[in-house]
Amino acid sequence: MEATRKITIDPISRIEGHGKVVINLDEKGDVKDAKFHVTQIRGFEKFCEGRPFEEMPVITQRICGICPVSHQLASAKACDAILGVKIPETAALLRELMHMGQFIQSHALHFFYLASPDLLLGWDANPAERNVVGVVNKFPELATKGIRLRKFGQEIIKALGGKKIHPAFSVPGGVINGLSRAKARELADGFEEAYGTCRIAIDTIGKWVGDNLEEAQKFANFRSNYAGLVDSEGRLNLYDGQMRIVDPDRSILAQFDPADYLNYIGEQVEPWSYLKFPFFRDNGFPDGCYRVGPLGRINAVDAIATPMANEELQRFREKFDRADIRGGSLLYHYARMIELLYCLEKAGEILKDERTYGSDIRKTMHPSNNKGVGVIEAPRGTLIHHYEVDKYGALTKVNLIVATGHNNMAMNNSVGLVARQYIRNGDVQEGILNRIEGAIRCYDPCLSCSTHALGQMPLRVEVLSANGDLIHELQKDPEGLGYA
Repeated sequence: MEATRKITIDPISRIEGHGKVVINLDEKGDVKDAKFHVTQIRGFEKFCEGRPFEEMPVITQRICGICPVSHQLASAKACDAILGVKIPETAALLRELMHMGQFIQSHALHFFYLASPDLLLGWDANPAERNVVGVVNKFPELATKGIRLRKFGQEIIKALGGKKIHPAFSVPGGVINGLSRAKARELADGFEEAYGTCRIAIDTIGKWVGDNLEEAQKFANFRSNYAGLVDSEGRLNLYDGQMRIVDPDRSILAQFDPADYLNYIGEQVEPWSYLKFPFFRDNGFPDGCYRVGPLGRINAVDAIATPMANEELQRFREKFDRADIRGGSLLYHYARMIELLYCLEKAGEILKDERTYGSDIRKTMHPSNNKGVGVIEAPRGTLIHHYEVDKYGALTKVNLIVATGHNNMAMNNSVGLVARQYIRNGDVQEGILNRIEGAIRCYDPCLSCSTHALGQMPLRVEVLSANGDLIHELQKDPEGLGYA
């Protein structure tokens, strides 16, 4: 009888942050179980205690260099709630404009840099070439357009906050500066190219899913709940609105003020991961698994408020809004590009709105509430900042639930499904391991946000006997250029 074996992928490549996958095989060499471990402890909640609440938009955006705008905005909204103010109309529009810039740059980064190597070059391509450099070499025009699209989103952020990463802009009660019409005209010049690249991306992922429909149906496809923010008409809203949770058939289970999230969302702790497992309370754990992010939002909303993105949503639903494929994790890539189109449309609308150029951009006052909850849709999914303060405005409690946390259970399900689909009789090829990593990449996880850690580690895959003896080892270099 062949000894049982354990396969470890540590860390996962082409994601933000650090995690590992552990797969245990049975005596036949088939998958017994598989888990996605987040290996770094989080700490922002604790070391922020005692700080003045108004510092949080600056502090929390340092959680991550990919998502700083998302954390700054969610934090500012939580601070607004502590002040008890409704920020000026112009400030709200400017915040949302920066938010759209964040989505544009983040979605472009993921699709063209992190996901496209698998989609365009193939799961089993030479790992030395299966990366963004390989995409540049084989599809130079597409890669260049992707880089420029990401830059366009970053330019929106820079126009408002002075720099592309960790901008200084949103503060409790509003924003610190307005947007000049001259700068707005500069941004407007970039939309034609951005729309063109977005259309190419939508056509690319649409064709890929159509050509690989069987794989899209089987790859990490499972029934789950979905969640996201919606406006008063049930349409996609990335900055504000009510939180909606729907069942696998898209029937509404709950719709509520995000400030009341504790009545609907619980958090489970497991001993093998530092990342908590949020769940929908009415279903309990683990049945209350729900997914956030592009696919979660697309499945949760009734429509999209902008015309071109809504047209793409309807086209998407005509093809894939059915039970046998709706939960396919590869559809995240398609949904992400539909959202990208929405963000371009929304940013254009804001720049054309005369209210965007008003001078009333901030309200200042003393705290009037001892608690504030700020919720937005980050590119990767729903982001919750929850602060409690004493009478002096010093923080006594901080709770952060990031998108990657909401998706923790779903990512574990995806890893197990893909591992069981492809690993048979102990046959473990590099392309199979890449597919398992790819199941996680569908969610575009940001483990820095969920664990608040920095650094690099090489990827090592070990096959061990039941006694712990090393049978086989594959090593991936720190640059992710292949196994040796």
